[in-house]
Amino acid sequence: MMTGAKRKRNAVWRKIQAVRFEDVKVWCMRRLPILKWVPVYNWKENLVPDTVSGMMLAIQQVTQGLAFAVLSSVHPVFGLYGSFFPVIIYAIFGMGRHVATGTFALTSLISANAVERLLPSVSTNFTTNNNSEVLGLSEFEMQRIGVAAAVSFLGGIIQVAMFMLQLGSATFLLTEPVISAMTTGAATHVVTSQVKYLLGMKMPYISGPLGFFHIYAYIFENIRSVQLEALLLSLLSIVVLVLVKELNEKFQRNIKIVLPIDLVLIIATSIACYYADMEYVYGLEVVGHIPEGLPSPKPPPMNVLPEVVTEAFGVALVGYVASLSLAQGSAKKFKYTVDDNQEFLAHGLSNVIPSFFFCIPSAAAMGRTALLYSTGAKTQVACLISCVLILVVIYAIGPMLYWLPMCVLASIIVVGLKGMLMQFRDLKKYWNMDRIDWIIWVSTYVFTICFAANVGLLYGVVSTIVTVIFRFPRAKTLNLKNVKEVEYKYKTEDNCESLKQVKIVSVNNPLVFLNARKFHADLIKIIQKDSTSSQACEDVNKCEQNTLLCSFSNGSCHGELQSCHTERCVLILDCSGLDFFDYTGISVLLQIYMDCKSRHIDVLLAHCKASLIKAMQHGGNLESEKPVFFESLSSAIDAIQIHRVRLTAGNYSKFSEQSEV
Repeated sequence: MMTGAKRKRNAVWRKIQAVRFEDVKVWCMRRLPILKWVPVYNWKENLVPDTVSGMMLAIQQVTQGLAFAVLSSVHPVFGLYGSFFPVIIYAIFGMGRHVATGTFALTSLISANAVERLLPSVSTNFTTNNNSEVLGLSEFEMQRIGVAAAVSFLGGIIQVAMFMLQLGSATFLLTEPVISAMTTGAATHVVTSQVKYLLGMKMPYISGPLGFFHIYAYIFENIRSVQLEALLLSLLSIVVLVLVKELNEKFQRNIKIVLPIDLVLIIATSIACYYADMEYVYGLEVVGHIPEGLPSPKPPPMNVLPEVVTEAFGVALVGYVASLSLAQGSAKKFKYTVDDNQEFLAHGLSNVIPSFFFCIPSAAAMGRTALLYSTGAKTQVACLISCVLILVVIYAIGPMLYWLPMCVLASIIVVGLKGMLMQFRDLKKYWNMDRIDWIIWVSTYVFTICFAANVGLLYGVVSTIVTVIFRFPRAKTLNLKNVKEVEYKYKTEDNCESLKQVKIVSVNNPLVFLNARKFHADLIKIIQKDSTSSQACEDVNKCEQNTLLCSFSNGSCHGELQSCHTERCVLILDCSGLDFFDYTGISVLLQIYMDCKSRHIDVLLAHCKASLIKAMQHGGNLESEKPVFFESLSSAIDAIQIHRVRLTAGNYSKFSEQSEV
């Protein structure tokens, strides 16, 4: 008789033996996206734009790496490592082709809380050169990067655990207003943290609840300690950066390579600081000694992990949310898909593995991703090329950055956050589309400012869920609407021919962030199914019903939604059951409109409430020459018939003219 343990071992061994090579191959292709795109990489068409983008990205990675390392309260050289190792890991495991991961302002700010709490800084001057065994840095600096690496390690472990629990499917809870408010609030925190460098002030590290206000209170109390030279250099740097970047954006269509003003400013100010001896003459704070080469791997201090759990969760959630929004935006812009769970794995490993090489927490940044867009990058090859150039900086150019003023680095950080801070402009859009989302945005921003980014994110998610719970009972139509109730008087032989390729979909539930993604997927499936089907449609009463959609085709006509030389296909959305919506729901409706437009399908909306019409008009660029909104299905169908009669008459007149000729 076999024991229970032996039977279990045999069962496990049989499962292992049952695994086929094809199964392993499929798993590897799914979890290592690089195996998909590298074999089909078009070297002839993509290498040149990827190389140009990689060169521009390397410049931004170096400047932001140095700046965000200082923001994380560690030596600037660790920012260079954080711009190298995570990029390689994400290129292997990530699915975002235009996502530029690396050091990130928000995660750096969160890890700085742990560093300053466990190892308060005695002096923020990095020129102190007490050599230790590692990298020639002081033991104090190595202890501080150990804390930051521990935050990165534990944050990555949390992200990998979320991947294993398949929590990527829960990302629908992260609505755009919440993400926008959280990132804007966190960007405001980052700007506040750089004020002391911009003003050349010596001030203690201030954090915790309402720390944002305590920082400005301290600055106003000690306003006389402002260093005039640092202030003037900061203002000059900000003006130059903003002016040149605005010109680059304005003329980027006419010039292939934009001016790398960040690099030019770093070189110019470093040379000026060296020859004018500003460190000693004016007392300007500079970056100081930058070690050469890459460090040997070393595990982060595990005894610190229990003390950095709060910051690790903040890094895991805030970093993932910011990165996922950029990946999804990239996928939407360039027509490919991103797996939310796979992104958990990619960013988790991008934090875990680099933590053994003294890296601060990493995530994707809006500025770097926008740079890849503007410079025409095609794939992650651009990011890998940037790693090669960063390696050159680490081994050859790094020591030359000794004289770089800290106020210039702070100016680069502040200007680099322009994209996040400009999200304030979204308030007008939210006000016009859904004022409850506007309230959620403002309150989430306030919570982020008063407490921290992770607290603001948690508040935003909870408030969104609570709002929907309270709004749903007010909906008049929560159950599925019977298809037979839909007015369908045009099912006759006379106009069956004229109503070919018309599809009517009844929206029977409120459209909010909870069901918007499924609604979009279901509708696209209906369109794709009908576009490939050649069978006659079934009778209306036999049509299938979906939990969100009730779809049917007209009469016994063919319900195909394929392009036609004489008639465009038409999709009518019956919105009589759409009692309320939020910003996400409107965004999905607009996305459906644009998707159908690209498929040569006209989209009409019937039984629309005034609030829905207003929200959609404010939210997107709808065609003004064609009516989109109708009072009823009858008026929408009448408009289709009139349009097709006119089109037929126009084609007939053209044919007659050609015949006469």
